[in-house]
Parts: sequence; C-alpha cells; structure tokens
Amino acid sequence: MNPTITSLIKASESDISRWRRHIHANPELSFQEFETAKYIFNELSQYKELEISQPTPNSVVARLQGNQPGKCIALRADIDALPLQEESGESFQSTKPNIMHACGHDAHTAMLMGAAKVLSTMKDVIKGEVVFIFQHAEEVPPGGAQELIEIGILDNVDMIFGLHVWPGAPVGTVVIKPGVFCASTDNFDIKIQGKGGHGSMPHLTIDSVLVAANIVTNLQSIIARRLDPIYAPVLTIAKLQAGNSYNVIPDTAHLAGTLRTHSKAVRESVPTLIQQTIEGICHAYGAKFEIEWTKGYTVGINNAEACQIANDMIHEYLPDLKITTFEHPNFGGEDFSAYLEKVPGAFMMIGVGDSADYYNVHHPKFKINEAALTVGTSIHVGLIIKLLT
Repeated sequence: MNPTITSLIKASESDISRWRRHIHANPELSFQEFETAKYIFNELSQYKELEISQPTPNSVVARLQGNQPGKCIALRADIDALPLQEESGESFQSTKPNIMHACGHDAHTAMLMGAAKVLSTMKDVIKGEVVFIFQHAEEVPPGGAQELIEIGILDNVDMIFGLHVWPGAPVGTVVIKPGVFCASTDNFDIKIQGKGGHGSMPHLTIDSVLVAANIVTNLQSIIARRLDPIYAPVLTIAKLQAGNSYNVIPDTAHLAGTLRTHSKAVRESVPTLIQQTIEGICHAYGAKFEIEWTKGYTVGINNAEACQIANDMIHEYLPDLKITTFEHPNFGGEDFSAYLEKVPGAFMMIGVGDSADYYNVHHPKFKINEAALTVGTSIHVGLIIKLLT
C-alpha cells in the first residue's frame, strides 16, 4: 500500500482504539442504538469531506463522493450489542448491566470509522463514491440490514464488503470463502394442546408432554430420512416447557427451536415436512397444535468476483496478511446476507485471537487483540483504493 496511506492508518490507531473502547463501554441492544449512532455521527462530523446522515434514528451512513466519476462501493459495520453480563476483565468493559459487545461490533464500527477518516483525505483521487454503512440491529431478525435496504441504502451501489472478527484465528489472518458461507436462520414456536389431568389417571388425559417428546425425537427423522444428506440442515429444539407439578399432566406444552440451512430450497421445504410430522403425531394422540414461524436471515452467499477482488487486493497491498478459507460454511447467521441478495459483495472474517485458549463470540469473557483494528481498517481502505482509484 502507498506509504502515505499506511502512515495515515498508523496515525489513526489511537482514534480507532478510542472509538472502539468508548463503544464497548457503552453498549446498546438491537434497535436501541440511539446513543451509539449519535456518537458515530458526531465523531465523523469532524471530517468535512464526508456527507453524514441518519436514515434511521439508530443508524448512520457517511458518503464520500470522489472528484471523478466511477462506481459506488459500500462498506458496512454493525453497531449493536448483546444481552450478556460482561466478564472480560477489560479496563473499559461494559458500564451497563447485562449488555455487552460480545460479538465484536464495537471493533467493526471502529475499523470502519478509521477507514472513513483515512479515505476522507483522498477525495481528489477517488473515482466514484464510497458509502460507509453503520448498521443497527444485526443480532435480532428481521435485522437492520433489511430495514436499510427497504429505505434505499443500496440504491446505485455496485458492490458491498463487510468484515467480522474471528477469535479462532490469529491477528493477521483473513478468511475469505466464496459462495455459501453462512446459514439461513428461522425460528419456530409450537404449542401442543392436550387435555390435563391427574398423573394417576393418564388414560383420562391427552398427555401434552408425551406428545411434545414424540415431536422432539421425530422431527430429527426429517433431517435423517426426508432430506438429501448432502444438503442436511440443522434443526434444534432448544426449549420445552410444560406444567409445574409432580403429579398433574398439563393441558399444554410449548416447544421452540431453530432451523439453519445452507440451501434456499431446503429452507422452503422443511417447514412443510415439520407441519406434516406434527400433524401425524397429534392425530395419533388426539392432540391439537399451533406452529408459528419467525423468518430470520437468508443464506449468506459471497460473490466469487468480489472475493477475488479482495484476495487480489490483499496480495497486492497487504502481503503480510495470511489469507485462508473455511472448508465448509458455518451454521451461524448474518444479516449481511440481505445485502448480498441485492448486490454482489463479500463478507470476510479477520483474526483477532492471540492464543489457542480463547473465548468465542457471544461469550461473557470474549475479548479481542486490538492489533487487529488497523488490519480491518487497512482492508477497507485497500478495497476502495483497488476499486476506485
């Protein structure tokens, strides 16, 4: 990378760390990121080449229009936190009970703010437009990405890129996976209506617990016997609630779970198979049921060309970084997938670990090596130099 740009990034290290630590200490949950958005807006306002707006009260978009015409490239960071009590021991840990940046969104935000600062000095050489998206509510479906898309945030955008921290890889590692990289995420709630009664007279009841237990075990037969194992999803029942007594068979039982798939076709077919399975079990026992689905994020599919651009850029501008890939897609969800349905792009992971003994994202002791912050900023800046100069 140009030594001048490298120097600008190096000179921004303290700002990037300061931004990250402030956001980390003051986390806000999904759809409640009003103070976080205000902080980002105010900090970026000092860079006069940026046009800054708030498309929603809890998100920020900064635009940098180059002095020459060209394509429009978007860079995105998520800004929301999680409902966890922090136990990281960091000096700047969360000041809010039961709210924590345990997924690195504070780091994502600071990296992108750093890129906005550096790129704002390059207006004269940029051919086109850069859109910096500081997006709310990644953690809670339907997600902030979909809301921003619906109000036109991707209008005229030609390509989009995003980064996510990865504690399982050391600093200096970049994970790029073309094609499917993460799963769709749909949740469901099932209510079983039986007929309660005394535990000593089960023949006079319709045992909702027994029905629920049969549903839990039989739903797994959908994965094992109704679907091509090459495209097998993950179906998890994570909650079963019924009754509150030792000797009373309850009227109702409630189940809740999640469906994760790497195939859009499988995602659409499994709910019908679940419906059929539950209908059969309930009919056999004389029970009734209701099922309600909450649609989450779609399958995440990276564009091959965008991945190659990122790969080439790193080899050319950031040769000290190590590029690797995942052997298989993971079953996590990411609402960046909504952007990728609209425009080509790539979502990449960057290593933030510094030992083999680490705590993963969504853990109360999760922490990152801050040396990764300028790596993320450098990738954002490098992509814009590659595509728009």
